[in-house]
Amino acid sequence: MDLLVLWIVVFLALSFDFINGFHDTANAIATAVSTRALKPRVAIIMAATMNFLGAVTFTGVAATIGKGVANPAALSNGVAIVIAALISAIAWNLITWWFGIPSSSSHALIGSLAGAVIGGAGISNINSEGLIKIVKALLLSPVLAFAAGFIIMWILKQIFAKSSPHQVNKGFRFAQILTAAFQSFSHGTNDAQKAMGIIVFALVASDIQTTMDVPMWVKISAATSMALGTSVGGWKIIKTMGTKIFKIEPINGFAADAGSAIVILTATMLHLPVSTTHVITSSILGVGSAKRFSAVKWGVAGRIGIAWVITIPITVLMAMFTYWIVQFFF
Repeated sequence: MDLLVLWIVVFLALSFDFINGFHDTANAIATAVSTRALKPRVAIIMAATMNFLGAVTFTGVAATIGKGVANPAALSNGVAIVIAALISAIAWNLITWWFGIPSSSSHALIGSLAGAVIGGAGISNINSEGLIKIVKALLLSPVLAFAAGFIIMWILKQIFAKSSPHQVNKGFRFAQILTAAFQSFSHGTNDAQKAMGIIVFALVASDIQTTMDVPMWVKISAATSMALGTSVGGWKIIKTMGTKIFKIEPINGFAADAGSAIVILTATMLHLPVSTTHVITSSILGVGSAKRFSAVKWGVAGRIGIAWVITIPITVLMAMFTYWIVQFFF
């Protein structure tokens, strides 16, 4: 029975990764698709490949997720907690995907895991130091991404101020392919590891392993699941990110992709989980502001911001309620 329950956890974690693939990877290719630098099908195949490569390259974020919110070895009902957290995070991802809202899978997972731990073991079992570290990274990264997008776009404006807009965009349409690939790679280095961390959390809670090391089968399965999810695509979110914030041209897409990819990869190197959705959206907002502040549709940005703010508290409550149901079965 214990082995069956563990396989349920693995299935749910990989399902989360799959949904994360089509939910969040849309962010990574939205600008390239909207500027016609890449055809949608080609963009998705490229993103899936680069996501897979990024996912199998790093594991530091997985360890942070696995022990940052709570110590799985100290929880007698750790597997049930993980199941409740994953059900809550998956439900929120599907709700926001259905309405085309680029909400954060990272916020959903962190909020759900914290809520499930509180519901199943009490708030005293929350690793406050680790959780604060994660939340700081989640809050600071969008600010850095906004600044990165703004600065890169400002520099490009100075360099190409006297150049023909048509020629500039023609050249940056090719360059944008490279930055979209870079961004998809960086997305894989950070987002796929969150499911890896959850699986390892369950393995430690089940006494199957004692360390936070990520087994190779977990790496490969999480990377594959995210790549498959990416191949499905998330057209509703692509439309929001690529067209509704401001009219993106290839030079803007290049700046936004470069700024967000740098922030995400830096966070990965520091073993910090960040919201790729927040980072990419903030970078686009920074680029739009550098182009022309009035060009940004701040009403759309505001609605996206509301989704960001409410995700963690809502998923905390959802997970607490979900655990109350799950405990009767596991």
